Amino acid sequence: MAFFRPRVSREAEVRFHADQEISQSFPESLDKARTAEQRVRELQAAHADEVELREAGLALDKALTEALRAAEAGQRATFGVKAYDDRIARRKARATPKGAMWTSEVDRLRTLREQNRLTGIPRVPAVR
Repeated sequence: MAFFRPRVSREAEVRFHADQEISQSFPESLDKARTAEQRVRELQAAHADEVELREAGLALDKALTEALRAAEAGQRATFGVKAYDDRIARRKARATPKGAMWTSEVDRLRTLREQNRLTGIPRVPAVR
């Protein structure tokens, strides 16, 4: 005996379409992150003062966070509508070539952001 089961929830459809919109900004946000990283590297090579390095490091963190959000949205959109409600569908989608590509990209961006947060943003003593 077969029971009627709705394919996906309305909320999953809405989130899917929102993620598709957000993921379209991924190439631009990745370019911004590359530009910010280049700026940090140039300042480090020029032995700039810590205040400039801190500002550039914070700008890189913001750009990486924006790129990471777009990549995560692209990952979820690639997994498909069904993956929003079903963990098994999410796991199966992660095993596809496109799903694996997005997963590795998200992991790479997370690693870059955490590395920047730990070592790339110099601490400046508070002025009193």
